[in-house]
Amino acid sequence: MKIALITDIHANAQAFSAVLEHAQTQGVTDYALLGDFVGYGGDPGWVLDKVRELVSRGAVAVLGNHDAAVAKGEAPTMRDEAQAAVVWTHARLSTEQLAFLAQLPLSITVEDRLFVHANGFDPGGWAYVQGRLEAMRSLHATSCRFTFCGHMHEPMLYHLSGTGKAGEFTPTPGVTIPLLPNRQWLVIPGSCGQPRDGNPAACYAIFDAVSGNLNFQRVPYDVEGAAASIRAAGLPERLAERLLTGQ
Repeated sequence: MKIALITDIHANAQAFSAVLEHAQTQGVTDYALLGDFVGYGGDPGWVLDKVRELVSRGAVAVLGNHDAAVAKGEAPTMRDEAQAAVVWTHARLSTEQLAFLAQLPLSITVEDRLFVHANGFDPGGWAYVQGRLEAMRSLHATSCRFTFCGHMHEPMLYHLSGTGKAGEFTPTPGVTIPLLPNRQWLVIPGSCGQPRDGNPAACYAIFDAVSGNLNFQRVPYDVEGAAASIRAAGLPERLAERLLTGQ
């Protein structure tokens, strides 16, 4: 069973479409959607309808902080450009789409796998896993062998040994990583719709639940088209510009 780990789509239809097409060529059978489906981008309705379709076919989906803000119609702690996108998005989603966002869980556990947007120690507090310390807190908070989370827009991999020793690894796209059985693992696939590591290509990862192997992926997509969608919506120019630079 190969699971596509996709997070932080941020209403980017072009990136999400490209990632889904790529996943089909890789033999993916299942999908885990790790939150922040909306916010920033210009196509929230299309993205949400695709997410709902995948969920109806058995995909896992959890709530992100932008999803929560849009469902409630408020984002007082977000930056101005993010707040503008939240307000704009809320006004353009249907009652059914908003209800779908509102009912998403903060986390889902399937066998030895924890799926969550922000972290394992306080999913609703939206704290970032910015380094080894937060990764250790997250891994100590669960008995699951694997934690898959988003929120951070850069791909990263952390592990915790049975003796409590922690490690971190910046992955290389396309290189198979065996997730050894004597460790706990925390996987951050990176952002599908708004990467921030200097590479505009969409991020996602593929986890083979049978072999335990993990592959991080980068998928080029129509970045100019996604930026044009943001501009056509009248959203802040900064949201379009950062797609072009991957920042």
